[in-house]
Amino acid sequence: MRKIFNSILLLIVASIFSGCMVNNVPTYDEEVKAAWAQVQNQYKRRADLIPNLIATVKGYAKHEKDVLTEVTKARSKALSFKIPKDILTNPEAFKKFQQVQGKLGSALSKLLAISERYPDLKANQNFLALQSQLEGTENRISVARRDYINAVKKYNLELRTIPNKWIAHLLYPEAKIKQTFTATKEDMNVPKVNFN
Repeated sequence: MRKIFNSILLLIVASIFSGCMVNNVPTYDEEVKAAWAQVQNQYKRRADLIPNLIATVKGYAKHEKDVLTEVTKARSKALSFKIPKDILTNPEAFKKFQQVQGKLGSALSKLLAISERYPDLKANQNFLALQSQLEGTENRISVARRDYINAVKKYNLELRTIPNKWIAHLLYPEAKIKQTFTATKEDMNVPKVNFN
């Protein structure tokens, strides 16, 4: 009788663990890492387009030095930002990364807005091609961030819901809640460009 009871108990425990999908935490963690890599890839793509855009605008808008300097500085800060290994679980580091990228996006918006003042620049084929590539990249950044947010949501839910929370605690004690993007005040503001 004891043997039957132990077999039934073992069967119940095995079905609970297999039903809870013990491999979800590492699987979802890898999805978060892949989504984060894509976010970084798109931000790098944007940074790579900027020198050509600045060179094109500089030829037409020589007296817009402040905006060109702001974009150059923001790009430099974005490229030199050292991403710590724990950025996905470090709220402060994640916030700093988001701020640096937000400042670059804001500076780029100002740069694109000044084109309205220069009809020849607006008509320049090189500028139009770069502007189109940049808009496409901004859309890719948006999609990559959305995919990252969804991957983090799935992962964080796994760590916060029962019984998965218990399993994660037992089998993956190093698993920590991941950070996600949030809209900042800068994201909500329309860039101001002074044409005086």
